[in-house]
Amino acid sequence: MGKCNSEKIVINCGGIRHETYRSTLKTLPGTRLSWLTEPDAYSNFDYDPKSDEFFFDRHPATFAFILNYYRTGKLHCPNDVCGRTVEACCWMNYRQHRDAEEALDSFETPEPDAPEDDPRLCMQEDGRRATWWEVWQPKMWALFEDPYSSKYARVSGQTGV
Repeated sequence: MGKCNSEKIVINCGGIRHETYRSTLKTLPGTRLSWLTEPDAYSNFDYDPKSDEFFFDRHPATFAFILNYYRTGKLHCPNDVCGRTVEACCWMNYRQHRDAEEALDSFETPEPDAPEDDPRLCMQEDGRRATWWEVWQPKMWALFEDPYSSKYARVSGQTGV
């Protein structure tokens, strides 16, 4: 079987081999890619022991950006990839998503000394302000993991891993 103790892992996505570290995939626990680092992954995924790689039948160029998200925490996807992978029937949903992202980018980050009653801030149960990632993480995960969580997830589910 695979080299469980090896820190490197190979993922063949759509015929393109992507090599990364297991620790990189563990940066987002509870995701399909993080499950590849589990001891039973070889029996739960399409694994080829001869080439020591996992296979996913997905768009390889899009996967490169998803893997980079695991590495950097930032999701970037060039327009030429998105434009080619979004079907005409989904283009309006995709465009709405892009418009929403642009609108979100236009908001300024609150100042560190912003008052506690600032409506732009979310408070945690322990009284501390939630970070941007704590607020958006469940939404981002649902976007990639649950194709029925929103119309944007349905578009993402058609083009990503």
